[in-house]
Amino acid sequence: VFQRRNKKQIPSFRKLLKTSKVKLENKLKNKQFKQQSTLKKYRKEQRKLRQAVKDAVSKKPIPLEDPREKRPGKRIEREEEEEEEALPLDMMDEDDLQLMRDLGQRASFLTRDLSSSEPVHAKKRKHERVIEKYEKIPRTLQTAPEKELIHLLPIKDKSGIIPQTREKPVTDSNQDEEDEEEMELEEEIIEDPIRELTLEEHLIERRKKLQEKKMHIAALASAILSDPESNIKKLKELRSMLMEQDPDVAVTIRKLVIVSLMELFKDITPSYKIRPLTEAEKSTKIRKETQKLREFEEGLVSQYKFYLEDLEQMIKDWKQRKLKKSNVVSLKAYKGLAEVAVKSLCELLVVLPHFNFHNNIIVLIVPLMNDVSKSISEMCCEAVKKLFKQDKLGQASLGVIKVISGFVKGRNYEVRPEMLKTFLCLRIKEVEVKKDTEDINKPKKFMTFKEKRKTLSRMQRKWKKAEEKLERELLEAEASESTEKKLKLHTETLNIVFVTYFRILKKAQRSPLLPTVLEGLAKFAHLINVEFFDDLLVVLHTLIESGDLSYQESLHCVQTAFHILSGQGDVLNIDPMKFYTHLYKTLFKLHAGATNEGVEIVLQCLDVMLTKRRKQVSQQRALAFIKRLCTLALHVLPNSSIGILATNRILMHTFPKTDLLLDNESQGSGVFLPELDEPEYCNAQNTALWELHALRRHYHPVVQRFAAHLIAGAPSEGSEALKPELSRRSATELFETYSMAAMTFNPPVQASSSKRKDEVLQGDAFLNEDLNQLIKRHCSEVSTHMPLDFSRYLTTSLQR
Repeated sequence: VFQRRNKKQIPSFRKLLKTSKVKLENKLKNKQFKQQSTLKKYRKEQRKLRQAVKDAVSKKPIPLEDPREKRPGKRIEREEEEEEEALPLDMMDEDDLQLMRDLGQRASFLTRDLSSSEPVHAKKRKHERVIEKYEKIPRTLQTAPEKELIHLLPIKDKSGIIPQTREKPVTDSNQDEEDEEEMELEEEIIEDPIRELTLEEHLIERRKKLQEKKMHIAALASAILSDPESNIKKLKELRSMLMEQDPDVAVTIRKLVIVSLMELFKDITPSYKIRPLTEAEKSTKIRKETQKLREFEEGLVSQYKFYLEDLEQMIKDWKQRKLKKSNVVSLKAYKGLAEVAVKSLCELLVVLPHFNFHNNIIVLIVPLMNDVSKSISEMCCEAVKKLFKQDKLGQASLGVIKVISGFVKGRNYEVRPEMLKTFLCLRIKEVEVKKDTEDINKPKKFMTFKEKRKTLSRMQRKWKKAEEKLERELLEAEASESTEKKLKLHTETLNIVFVTYFRILKKAQRSPLLPTVLEGLAKFAHLINVEFFDDLLVVLHTLIESGDLSYQESLHCVQTAFHILSGQGDVLNIDPMKFYTHLYKTLFKLHAGATNEGVEIVLQCLDVMLTKRRKQVSQQRALAFIKRLCTLALHVLPNSSIGILATNRILMHTFPKTDLLLDNESQGSGVFLPELDEPEYCNAQNTALWELHALRRHYHPVVQRFAAHLIAGAPSEGSEALKPELSRRSATELFETYSMAAMTFNPPVQASSSKRKDEVLQGDAFLNEDLNQLIKRHCSEVSTHMPLDFSRYLTTSLQR
């Protein structure tokens, strides 16, 4: 027998997520109300049927030929009209006449009140008299109450089937109420008052319950891990513990179950996405092993979906801050449960990007990146960064970028900057270019039969055929994704990123997101289409000239502009002199205080502006920057001084003629103008790097070493050459290596060379032994034999 399949479409997970608790409760109430109304209707019909049977037994049949004497005039006229309209008897068939006669002899037909032509279920007339209605009710004698019969199974005899019944015992309601009251009184007397536990006993009891629950969780998890396909049903039992009702251990147990299920799903989930079976696949006969695998996959997907729904509900409960009727979990505990739920979702986001419902997890995580709670926001942002860093293909990254872009636009760009900072972790190094699409990942071309026949012998053709067959099998078995698909995903991802950046540049220039946008543009500027270069450079220069940006934001604008020009922008004929002037003018805003961190961006800008564009940079410009950087190195922190001197070393190697700054003699006409903001016209060739002599006496040994190295002309060999650990590192790496952010000195300060005295002299140890004995002897003589007469000595001194 084939079971009837439910043809109702199963709702999608997104619809299930959007269904609120109120809707579910309303559906349940409506269902219960329909069941109750159906039951009431059935009972009413049964009651009417029983009443009709009783009336048929008690009433006498009223002949049809004796109509009642008193009839209202209107009713008589109506009946006459009906009789006129009715068919005469001679026009009716014999079968119809016989049917009417049979109906007339039936009791149920005769007992009906035929005094009026109204239907059986017609509404009551207002003019019907109450007395006449009362008189119609049959009189019954006061007899014993009728006993209800219970129908039992029939007995089959030789004569036939004999029905079996039994009388239902009638109980007195008053007697039952009295018995119940007596039972309640007895229970109240018997029940002993519950003894209140002390705090220590309560903690011991809680620890005992907790240990039992932990053992149960461990047993279920071990069984599932040992044989997932056979014990997949135990996932449901473990998930049911998320609704723990014991208030003593409810919060702890729910947290443990959340983490346990998360680790189980990470271990037993396959490395592929499970799709629903088609109708054709369900109807085909399969082996037992395949059927077992299908049941495991279906059970895993359903339990995984329910688990994600439970996690989402916990987060919603914390957001809404509404106490449930069960009152098992307090409002304070909601945040702890929500944090564990968010942590589990973040872990699943990173570990299972290939599995089902990954997009649903993204939809849950992205809004939490902008959450008021800093811990939850950081947790979600770190998870997204981790996903971007490990996503080699780019499929999962594209899904996250789409949701973040839509969320930022929907919030009118009023989000945390950390959301957009996650874009910096994208693994995008190249994108698809229109002109090069034909050259990307060309498929291997195999020889045709005609080409083989022309060029190869029979034996060679045989070997070639086997070789091509093997190559085809290797290409099919290769697990790595094609470069073409990867480039396509990266291009689509980067387009969404740039759309988000350009929207913020256009509509929200005073937004706190602007520094992050400029930083992102600086990183991905070399991948921007050439068509946008002119407009983007104009926007960046306008932002700098507006004066609304902070110093760090303006540095990001300069960095972005030169990244654009260093990539595909080489083909454009654009002179970025205004950006050089801005950086040269604002270098002295850096100091050893809050702006010290901006030195790292300056070092990156100088590398792009001067070193990588050496052919477009004049000697005057290079000399001006070297001189100003040496002056800047005097009043920044040691790590900044090291980075600046390392940049000067690279510039002196890149522009060899700049060594004239190490000579006292002036070159050409004019006087050096240090206050001029134009590097081309400040006459930097007529000055010297006297700052290096001051830096040679710096308290930091690495700064001293770099200053001496530059004074000697930055040689690559000899006594003044740098060690490999200093010469092979870039300026940015040296800045980070010798950073003092951890409040430590690098290299550590050496201990003092003076020997420490082992014994510390105290008190009498400073005195000679003879002097010490004399002092003790005089101190012991307390009593004086001679009276003290100060006046005699005073008169003697006066006479003198």
